[in-house]
Amino acid sequence: MSTGTRHGTLACVLGDMDLVRPLGLAGIRCAVVGSAGAATAHSRFTDRWIPWEGGHDGALVDRLLRFGAAQPGKPVLYVEEDAQLLMVSRHRDRLAAVFRFALADADLVESLVDKGRFQQLAERLDLPVPRTRRLRPLPGSEAPDLDLHYPLIVKPLTRRPPWDEIEVLGKAIRLDGPEELRALWPRLIPVGIDLLAQELIPGQETRIESHHVYIDTDGAVAGEFTGRKIRTYPLEYGHSTALTITDIDGEGADVAALGREVAGRIGLRGVAKFDFKRDPGGRLHLLEVNPRFNLWHHLGAVAGVNLPAIVHADLTGRPRPAAARARPGACWCHISKDRLAARESGMPAARWLAWVARAEAKAIALDDPMPFLRPKLDRLLSRFPRGARPARLAKP
Repeated sequence: MSTGTRHGTLACVLGDMDLVRPLGLAGIRCAVVGSAGAATAHSRFTDRWIPWEGGHDGALVDRLLRFGAAQPGKPVLYVEEDAQLLMVSRHRDRLAAVFRFALADADLVESLVDKGRFQQLAERLDLPVPRTRRLRPLPGSEAPDLDLHYPLIVKPLTRRPPWDEIEVLGKAIRLDGPEELRALWPRLIPVGIDLLAQELIPGQETRIESHHVYIDTDGAVAGEFTGRKIRTYPLEYGHSTALTITDIDGEGADVAALGREVAGRIGLRGVAKFDFKRDPGGRLHLLEVNPRFNLWHHLGAVAGVNLPAIVHADLTGRPRPAAARARPGACWCHISKDRLAARESGMPAARWLAWVARAEAKAIALDDPMPFLRPKLDRLLSRFPRGARPARLAKP
């Protein structure tokens, strides 16, 4: 996908190397927002660095507006997390004065990020989602009797810190009967957030398949690919640690077809990831829709479909990269967490190391090693006594 030529219009990135790298491979210069010590600061693809140590959305929007206004042409704005997506969507009118971006409609963004609103949208449009009920664990309340079939999973409406007080590592908690909900309820009350109870689709996390698409302003599919989870950590309801591309004309054909159908029914424009789980009978159930960039776009780019680059081309008036079909079998890996997932699943270390060596998308890249190496070098140097410590490597 690399063109060997750096394009003039900057990409302004709120994200990590899984978003910077596909842009860099397409020859697109990146201005990256991040905190001190972020791996992205050390990438050869990072042309500008916009320091941000955290704070409220208004301050970050003001920082972005000042940066955008100082550029000779409007940069293309990319976001990788839900919180960033909501910030840009809610301030889209101001940001559009100095940035270009491809976002879904504002009301649709709110409905897709909030799982409670998404459930209402899905029921209204008759989307193939598991049966779900909202939980409100208020002080003094008792666990409700739900008209759902156990086992269930309980999960938060949005990905935000209060959930970590209930479940540190995973995205959801499995409940096999009403007695388990009654036992969990006292832990939910002090956290003070609404939750969802959803009927569990049987099967391991490897049965979660996804469709990734960019739909242009005319409503046409400009690029797409499909994939499947290999491992998560924790092994159940955890975060992705190993992924692979599937054959969009073979095993992924029904995933892509249903993704396109759902995209049309919700009126999507821009990029999105549709997560489905395939039940033992082969039927696909829609779990969620994420209308933003994500780590899969690194894998898609090395497999031949670079959605961030296609978006950049559209928004800057350049020709799109040549149409391609993502290569099935290409893999992505989060090395440190996948080591834990592989060990927990009983995978021999030698076999896992050989698999990691073959994975095309991972933190270690021979053509851009410093995002992986620099944080480790800095931690090593910090162990030296101050007087004997070698001079700290300068940041780019």
